[in-house]
Amino acid sequence: MIKIRDLQYLQAVAHYKHFSQAAEFCHVSQPTLSGQLIKLEQHLGLQLFERSRQAVLLTTAGKQLSVKAQAVLNAAIDFEQTAKELTDPLIGELHIGLIPTLAPYLLPRIMTPLKNALPNMDLFLYEKQTHALLDDLSQGKLDILILPWLENMAQFERYALFDEPLVLMAPTNHRLINQSTLVLADLRGQELLTLEDGHCLRDQAMGFCFAAGASENTQFRATSLETLRHMVISGMGLTLMPELATTGLQNGNLVAYRQFDDPKPFRNISLLIRPNFSRLASIQKVVATVKQEIA
Repeated sequence: MIKIRDLQYLQAVAHYKHFSQAAEFCHVSQPTLSGQLIKLEQHLGLQLFERSRQAVLLTTAGKQLSVKAQAVLNAAIDFEQTAKELTDPLIGELHIGLIPTLAPYLLPRIMTPLKNALPNMDLFLYEKQTHALLDDLSQGKLDILILPWLENMAQFERYALFDEPLVLMAPTNHRLINQSTLVLADLRGQELLTLEDGHCLRDQAMGFCFAAGASENTQFRATSLETLRHMVISGMGLTLMPELATTGLQNGNLVAYRQFDDPKPFRNISLLIRPNFSRLASIQKVVATVKQEIA
């Protein structure tokens, strides 16, 4: 009989590609983990791993069964959470993932209301880039994501939360700040400071800029919005900034923020869950609370 524990060991080795690291993650000794996986291979009559001193790789059979194993583990998690919901749908743990260009600006606004709306739930927060969050959601490590919607997220269920405008941040003496109207086409010929690769905001912002005829300043790419902000403050150029990251800030007389006239560039902030996620009562509470606080 295959046990859930064996599937957890399989997935840990598939992730770390190293028996020692997988054993540490699973809180067992390496011989215990290796022995159980050998028994699993013998039970299945298949070789799941290619073992060498350099690395551990999944065989073709191992890759296919790893996908099935993750589905079983997700089902086990949902089974346990459903059992908790039968006693009280609003107790237990809720693991929430957000991206770095949203978390520092949204969380201060919504955490107290969320705790008030879900007083018997333990909220765990994780800040990672988009690709890592999507992997964690697929693998059941996270329950929900709050992040900008992209077309490659269609495999998840989506709740639209709010549209966040992107605003121009530039030195106060820049002509685009001081002209009577501002539309995206006014960016034609401008060079904009951007985030480094891996941030979905970079792709979204540059999509608007390229469409308007602007280009990217390739001399510098920021690792965070705060670095980007300070580069504009220091006079290096101008950029597009999410509106939540601009409210309540005092940057002296060095820079200014300016909204675009319609049509405004924006990103659609959404909540994602896995299909058939069982804890919908808690999700509905989160959606309603975030919408109310941002309205």
